[in-house]
Amino acid sequence: MIELSLALITFFTSVVAAVVGIGGGMMLIAILPSFLPTNALIPVHGLTQVSSNLSRAYFGRKDIEYSVVPKFLLGSFIGIAFFAGILSLISLEYVPLFIGVYILLSLWSEKFNEKIKRYENYYIAGFFQTGLSMVVGATGPLTMTLLLKDFKDKDIVVATGALLMSLTHFLKVLVFIYFGFVFFDYITIIFAMIFGAVLGSFVGTKARNLIDGKKFTIILKVLLSVLAIKLIITVAYQVL
Repeated sequence: MIELSLALITFFTSVVAAVVGIGGGMMLIAILPSFLPTNALIPVHGLTQVSSNLSRAYFGRKDIEYSVVPKFLLGSFIGIAFFAGILSLISLEYVPLFIGVYILLSLWSEKFNEKIKRYENYYIAGFFQTGLSMVVGATGPLTMTLLLKDFKDKDIVVATGALLMSLTHFLKVLVFIYFGFVFFDYITIIFAMIFGAVLGSFVGTKARNLIDGKKFTIILKVLLSVLAIKLIITVAYQVL
């Protein structure tokens, strides 16, 4: 049953995100092409991630650094408007390819991450994180890099990053509604994934201090890389 499968997958990815701060959304967007049509990937993923990130932020609300939110939100409004304007020019057939390449670059390319680090303020981070999420779905590493530099406390980084990502995905969902995407067509899948996401946030928040984050991150990077390569090969096979 697809709803049960996606609920379990979303639960696992939400636990991952709650423990290490990033990776859950990227993992989920890499898996979803096996279950959903291309046109539904980013919208359904976005709505699910609103619940995942917002619940994670709620469970860690005492650690949120609210001072960064206004700057990020202003950048997000500009970014979502800009990228929404060019969305119609992008072929959805290649969305999984963008996702796969983005994941690999984010995980393994120091040069790619160095270029991202040049834009180290929350206005620019909001612009690119929210804008690019229209195309690649999961852009959490963009802001997490900045948060890790500004705050040493892992709980602050995870909780604040979750709040910023929930804003990103919420704005993205509004844009897809404007463009006419009918979320009700996937309502049972969405409810199942939201249930898994919230439960995963709760479990992951409780488990954060019980798991060795460094070892877990290595395993996560390898798993994400395998999923990203699978996406790239799938698109290449379809084109050829």
